[in-house]
Amino acid sequence: MNEILLSAKQLTKRFGGLAAVNGVSVDLWRDRIHAVIGPNGAGKSTLANLLSGDFPPTSGTVSLCGQDITGWTPEKISRQGLGRSYQKTNIFLPFTVWENVHLAAQSRDPQQPWNPIRWLQGATSSVAAQARCQRAIELSGLKERQHTISGAMSHGEQRQLEIAMTLATEPQVLLLDEPLAGMGVAEAERMVELLLKLKTNHAMMLVEHDMDAVFALADHLTVMVNGQVIATGTPAEIRANAGVQAAYLGEEHA
Repeated sequence: MNEILLSAKQLTKRFGGLAAVNGVSVDLWRDRIHAVIGPNGAGKSTLANLLSGDFPPTSGTVSLCGQDITGWTPEKISRQGLGRSYQKTNIFLPFTVWENVHLAAQSRDPQQPWNPIRWLQGATSSVAAQARCQRAIELSGLKERQHTISGAMSHGEQRQLEIAMTLATEPQVLLLDEPLAGMGVAEAERMVELLLKLKTNHAMMLVEHDMDAVFALADHLTVMVNGQVIATGTPAEIRANAGVQAAYLGEEHA
């Protein structure tokens, strides 16, 4: 059933006199991918940071799964049901795929509050954490690589692993910041397939510069320029928007 899982209203973030995000509103629906596009410096990653709690908003509100989360810490927001990936891959390179994902899965274990030092010392995890780990690895397409050292994998596989770690926390909302950055054609195609699969039962916000992938994936788009929304709509509406073409897309996407 389609429902709004995350809703941001009139979000603004100022750094001194600069409004990096200025009055932005966005709704993320279950079973839909919402892409946020725009030139460098448009405020896309800052918006993602506001939604995930990495930055507190100067003004505006955010609700997640019916709960007002404005000003919450990233950990508390994560536990409420939001998963986040970043522009720079954030994994433990000396660990195997299983170890990385298992660590993320243990963060949701109510019997054992997350403690990375205790985990590294060989603490026994719950059966539930192991099950979360295995599901996330399989869903992300890394089952055949689960015993591989992460640092030995390709860039695309490392991005898959980061998503697997996010899935192990059992989020309802996924915020993915440039998941296709730096990928070759084959890796990008695999990532597009994965994101389409993850669309089911999740609300997803995608910040991405690969316009071919964006228009292949997105159900709805928001276009930002200089911290503000200049257009929002379906892919067809965005393609046809003269202001978006002039500000960002260019003739090749007209």
